[in-house]
Amino acid sequence: MDLPRHLSIQAHANRLANHRLHQAMGVLGRDEFHAPRTSFFPSLAATLNHLLAVDLYYIGALYGEPGGAQAFEQFKPADTVLELAERQAASDQRLIDYCLRLTPAGCDAEVAMDRGDHVQRDAAGHVLSHLFMHQTHHRGQAHAMLSGTAIKPPQLDEFLMPSDAHYRVTDMQLLGWREEDVYRQAAATTGS
Repeated sequence: MDLPRHLSIQAHANRLANHRLHQAMGVLGRDEFHAPRTSFFPSLAATLNHLLAVDLYYIGALYGEPGGAQAFEQFKPADTVLELAERQAASDQRLIDYCLRLTPAGCDAEVAMDRGDHVQRDAAGHVLSHLFMHQTHHRGQAHAMLSGTAIKPPQLDEFLMPSDAHYRVTDMQLLGWREEDVYRQAAATTGS
């Protein structure tokens, strides 16, 4: 499998995991969403808003949008699970769209990231790998925090391998996706 195809599958897996997490959390009221919990960030709201803010920053950089540091500083956190889920879904879709258009040369293209006092430069493939790792890291923390609620933490790791398709049938239907689109579309896009 080539890198653009892998990154496209990663972007879809990221969306599926966020969808499943937000769907499980949908019954949380505002107070439970913001309740103090033990983790790197002190609540589900703080953790998941951090994920969204960082996603918006890096996805904006991947698209070449200016003012990333200022946009990050001016980020307005979502107040409810529903608001967060809607904003994260839009961000996730932008990431999928980016990855679906990615080529092998595009994986090596330089991405300029405005850090306020300097511009950091890395290859798109490295930025995407970092972004997916960051998502997984903090989503795992949110998953653990759910153990302190009445919500059973959902399964979040059955999205990368085609052989796990039977575990995600309902989620794929809810998102309007088909297995062959996720696992073959990336190959068709990159010419594999």
